[in-house]
Amino acid sequence: MFCPDCGSLMFRDGPNFKCSRCTYEKSSEANSQSFVTRGHDKETAVINDENAPATLPKTRIECPECKHSEAFFTLRQTRAADEPETRIYRCCKCSATWREY
Repeated sequence: MFCPDCGSLMFRDGPNFKCSRCTYEKSSEANSQSFVTRGHDKETAVINDENAPATLPKTRIECPECKHSEAFFTLRQTRAADEPETRIYRCCKCSATWREY
């Protein structure tokens, strides 16, 4: 999402989207919003719905809370660049979150 005034990237700040450069702010009063992307004439829909299908990859790993065998995962570089990334998991069944270094 880009600011329609200055073209900078907008970030979510609670229920609103705020421009990173100027004072432009857009409320997200509905479950989905559409913003005009920079340099294009078409609109891109941004969906803010908890019931929307997840887009993270899944893997087979046992949840420490409910023992379910499938979880979503993502990789983050939480330490120095010369150290391995951290794997963050979220259970598909109970939404418990844990990490593996």
